Amino acid sequence: MPTTDELVETVTALVEDAVTAPSMHNAQPWRFIHRAGTRSLALYGDPSRTLPAGDPEGRGLHLGCGAALFNLRVSAAHHGWDAAVELLPDPRDPWHLADVVLQEPDPVEPETPGPVLADLHPALPKRHTSRFPFSDERIPGEILDGLRGAALLEGCRLIVPGSWHSDAVLDLVRDAELFESADAALREEIASWTRTGRAGEGPATEGVPSYAFGPRQYGVTAPARDFDPERGLPGRISADFEERPQIALLGTLDDSPADWLRAGQAMERVLLQATLDGLSTSLMSQPLEWPELRALAREPGSLTGFVHMLFRFGYGPRGTRTPRRPVGEVLTVE
Repeated sequence: MPTTDELVETVTALVEDAVTAPSMHNAQPWRFIHRAGTRSLALYGDPSRTLPAGDPEGRGLHLGCGAALFNLRVSAAHHGWDAAVELLPDPRDPWHLADVVLQEPDPVEPETPGPVLADLHPALPKRHTSRFPFSDERIPGEILDGLRGAALLEGCRLIVPGSWHSDAVLDLVRDAELFESADAALREEIASWTRTGRAGEGPATEGVPSYAFGPRQYGVTAPARDFDPERGLPGRISADFEERPQIALLGTLDDSPADWLRAGQAMERVLLQATLDGLSTSLMSQPLEWPELRALAREPGSLTGFVHMLFRFGYGPRGTRTPRRPVGEVLTVE
């Protein structure tokens, strides 16, 4: 039986891995509570890190926290634990997103066949959002099949659209950019989460730093979000992006907060598997932030009733690590 100090040390290591997860504008909307002397860990959404303009329903917050929860599960497996998860354990507290109990693996039960969570651990420090051009090399079908399987393991579906559907989704991304340019509150919110080194900006441990913006795009083929639309960052280069971006849509049948948490876990599982497969990745939430566009993103007739995330996959620069808050700011030991 681990001592209290040993459990705190393990939990700290798990949270250090958990917070490498992506979140909308790198807002890092999570906090963890560990009760000393127990194997339990609670995940909460942080109401001070909501995005009222871009994420009024909190769907993006749940996706980010779900991704952090999945990373915690991967880290637990890496450290030799099973993580038993209960989603939304307290209906009276919607910010209480999950409870996790660390359990010793059953020595009697044989290991289940298929992918092992611990195998994804090496990808945690390597997964970065890339807003750089990818090559036109097509992704092999067996890799895409593996990514579909990764989503299914978390109860979600990954759709790789055909040409007409892909074109329609990319049109929605461009429509969202027009909506965004006309919404002063949304532009101000995004600007508040960018970090260019100017006076008066928020802490350097959060938000999207200028070195992660990537180059400006020639044309409008690539759907990477531009965090410097006013061209205020001096010396930023421009580049040609791939002519036909390779995208995928992650969705679920229903659209409840529990579905958002499951989708966040599936999103991270797909991203980690893609990283191990040698792919570069980026996330696109622009059209999903507008209800009138989100409804159009799904493929007619698909069993995926609600789309939660758009992925861009390809071969190219992996992107760079963006900052994270110290574990002491997101983990409370009681």
